Amino acid sequence: MPVKSYLQAVDFTNPKYLQKLVENRRVFNLKNCELNIFESYQQAYRVPLTFNDFVITSMVQGKKVMHLYDKPSFEYLPGETVIVPANETMIIDFPEAANETPTQCIALSVDETYIRSTVQYLNEYYNPGDGENSNWRLQFDKYHFNNDADVASLINKLVRICTSSEASRDIFADLSMKELLIRLLQSQQLYRVAEEKDHHTNNTRLHFVLHYINEHLTENISIDMLCRKAYLSRNLFFKWFKNQFGITPLQYINRERLKLAKQLLANTSYSVSQVGIQCGFKDTNYFVRLFKSAEGITPGTYQAISSYKK
Repeated sequence: MPVKSYLQAVDFTNPKYLQKLVENRRVFNLKNCELNIFESYQQAYRVPLTFNDFVITSMVQGKKVMHLYDKPSFEYLPGETVIVPANETMIIDFPEAANETPTQCIALSVDETYIRSTVQYLNEYYNPGDGENSNWRLQFDKYHFNNDADVASLINKLVRICTSSEASRDIFADLSMKELLIRLLQSQQLYRVAEEKDHHTNNTRLHFVLHYINEHLTENISIDMLCRKAYLSRNLFFKWFKNQFGITPLQYINRERLKLAKQLLANTSYSVSQVGIQCGFKDTNYFVRLFKSAEGITPGTYQAISSYKK
């Protein structure tokens, strides 16, 4: 399980102000968004929750079990975020909630007009220009994910802003919310193009570049070669890639190599150094540092755990 970035602690409601023990709610209204802080202090099951706007939820403490989109249920834990469209009912279980172990979750509901204007801004200024299918759009096929450092930092900032009494909090919330939406859209863009790259190799420049990277993961991938494949100068290529996906080409290459490394570590008897070399890492120490930074454990420990589970 990749390392997750956790949200900062949020003060719980003073017990004397609790209105209910399941999904007690505090609300902070701003111009373009609304912060909700939910807390539960006793077990409960099949609790429905619906928002009239698009909502970004993130767990702070405890565990929920979520039922969404007629898909299999899943555990929802700290360090994770779930996005849900307007008027979609979430059915939630609280199997471990108690006075001593309450659950706490924040939910940022965002005005639909604000989302449209943000997507329009991206399509106008950062569209790759490779056809209609490349337009930015908010998607819900990947709705449950681990927080990276940027997303966690922005949500933490929005919680601080929304709960403050600053007269200018709407301005600061507007800037942070726009950045959060753009980061989520970039992450979804990468997920979508990466999923399509093998079946739509020549659909767009984005598909072609990602397909080339994954076809040559075990080789030395030259950034200059990627620039030539994309028909862009080095500076333009870095800017274009980062604008589309929110990460650099090297970060994407390393991410894909680590995914391959996990498969090899779990299913082969290769040594850590052999796995690193097969995944395109010339320096074993660099591979180990990168793996531990991403997964929280060393490749050797990951391999041992995987062997134990078999």
